[in-house]
Amino acid sequence: MQKDILSTSLNHDADGIARRSFLGLSAALAMGVPHSAFAQADYPSKSVTTIVPYAPGGQGDVFARLLGDRLTRVLKHPFIVDNRPGASGALGARLVAKAKGDGYTLLLGQTGEIAVNGSVMKNPGYDALKELKPVALVGDAPLVLIAPANAPYNTIQELVQFARSKAGGVSYGSSGTATPGHLAAAALALGTKTEMIHIPYKGAGQAMTDVIGGQVNFFFPSASAAMPHIKNGKVKALAVSGPKRVAALPNVPTVAETVIPGFSFSLWGGYFAPAETPDAVVQLLNREINKLLSEPELRARFEADSSAIEPMSPAQFASYVANETKKYEGLVKSTGIQAD
Repeated sequence: MQKDILSTSLNHDADGIARRSFLGLSAALAMGVPHSAFAQADYPSKSVTTIVPYAPGGQGDVFARLLGDRLTRVLKHPFIVDNRPGASGALGARLVAKAKGDGYTLLLGQTGEIAVNGSVMKNPGYDALKELKPVALVGDAPLVLIAPANAPYNTIQELVQFARSKAGGVSYGSSGTATPGHLAAAALALGTKTEMIHIPYKGAGQAMTDVIGGQVNFFFPSASAAMPHIKNGKVKALAVSGPKRVAALPNVPTVAETVIPGFSFSLWGGYFAPAETPDAVVQLLNREINKLLSEPELRARFEADSSAIEPMSPAQFASYVANETKKYEGLVKSTGIQAD
């Protein structure tokens, strides 16, 4: 008898709790609170993996580790970096595009695999605009046009004149076909109507060695990769590729202010999630990442590498990505560049 009374009491309490939960949820939904907010209220509840589609040590890897350490601290669960290099970033991007959209698999995506691969690869295996949801822009770093220290030109205008006077044009190195550095140089040739011969290398290190040695006339590496060689006098900087000058090179003009108005190419990186990831998770991550990017210590670390920080909402970042993709689609169409 006592057991029946206890059972009845427990069932009654359970029914009451369920009823109150249902009524509370119904009231919240009536006030416009989305159900996903309840479903993701405990996010994260376990470790989060951020895939970097390149080998350790590159700009995207640095971004992911700097933010990952801090996200681990503030969200109380590990943010683990998993390097998955291959196919110009396509391998890692594809893994995230096909992953479960629960917020526990993210991509630190950069210019190439997000905005370029879809135009230069016949089948990258993913559609960045459709299968990856922009979460937060992390950093945006310009490229620097560098030349051998003993080159007979000291400005980008002189380089263009040299290319026009030299039979067969000039040569430029890149870290690979269809990389941002290759595309920036191709845009320079197109915009100045000069003949410039592309020499692709298997990585930035080999290209840097040959521009230092004078085997190629110029190279468009990232600012962080170029700075040590500029400082020790092994190369000279003629221009930067972004829309404005960088603090580390105040006397080096932009391509836009010298030879091609509107010229803007950079190495940007940010967080992306599978397309089905709930908006509540995306908004939470965006908010926490943008808070971290406002920390003076982190800003100083990024600025040391000439990386600009411009916090964006997910919608603003999505618009930025769409515009970048359109820009590269136009350039690829004009030049006919295709990945190897």
